[in-house]
Amino acid sequence: MNARVSLFKSVGTLLERLPERVDVALARTVAVTLGRRKGPARSNLCVNVAHALGGEGIDVAPALLERFVSRGFASYGQYWAEGAKLSGLRPSTITERFKIGEGLEYLLEAKSLGKGIVIALPHIGSWDWGGSFLASIDLGMTAVAEELEPAELFEWFKKKRESIGIKIEPLDAHAGTVLLQTLRDGGVVGLLCDRDLQDNGVEVDFFGERVTIPAGPATLALRTGATLVCAACYSGPGRDHFAVITAPIAAQRTGRLRDDVTRVTQLIANDLEGLIRRAPEQWHVLQPRFAE
Repeated sequence: MNARVSLFKSVGTLLERLPERVDVALARTVAVTLGRRKGPARSNLCVNVAHALGGEGIDVAPALLERFVSRGFASYGQYWAEGAKLSGLRPSTITERFKIGEGLEYLLEAKSLGKGIVIALPHIGSWDWGGSFLASIDLGMTAVAEELEPAELFEWFKKKRESIGIKIEPLDAHAGTVLLQTLRDGGVVGLLCDRDLQDNGVEVDFFGERVTIPAGPATLALRTGATLVCAACYSGPGRDHFAVITAPIAAQRTGRLRDDVTRVTQLIANDLEGLIRRAPEQWHVLQPRFAE
């Protein structure tokens, strides 16, 4: 077995088997300790969180930023620990610990229309918990994930997420076709879209700077007529999780598809900003998003 695969499986199994609370406490401590080291992950998180805390032309006090960055690494560790535990929990435990605090009515109304639902997500809290909860209310979600090397590692992650009710499609040339068909069949597609993994996204204003984010959510909604919403799944309080779902974004054709995609993607970026500002310490983006 590849050493990287063996490491991930071993750590995942350890976190899954540790007693509850011990797993999260250990993961948070390890993540904070590693996060103190100077390097790209820490530098990137500092820049990203500073944007979420401040905004254009607003400087964030160093002490405040340090507290939020430390909490950010702790939250990231918790994300991995709770994600590892998720597949071993009873479905009833998941429904007890997950609540949609705002916007469930938007999903239920969209489901009744039968045209599919596109959920644009930021890397906040634990979207895995959200996907598993949706499966429990007959809104099973299809998501796209970046392919990992080696392939065995991707298959392991895929199997783990599918065991909790989230169908995973690799981010490849066939993903778009699968997602379009899922929506045309009235299904749910969840797309993490605060990072531009393929570096071919749409330029938008995001926390006071011009960045690119994926065009996928807007394009899918415009091409299928699916309801388009943004959502975030926050960790807490305690071991619980809660979600906020925004009001549907108007995604109707008004002109050229490219222009419509740009317009709708900016609306998505606006809603993502609001969701991230609710809990900047849970925004798990350790990759560069803005100019330093």
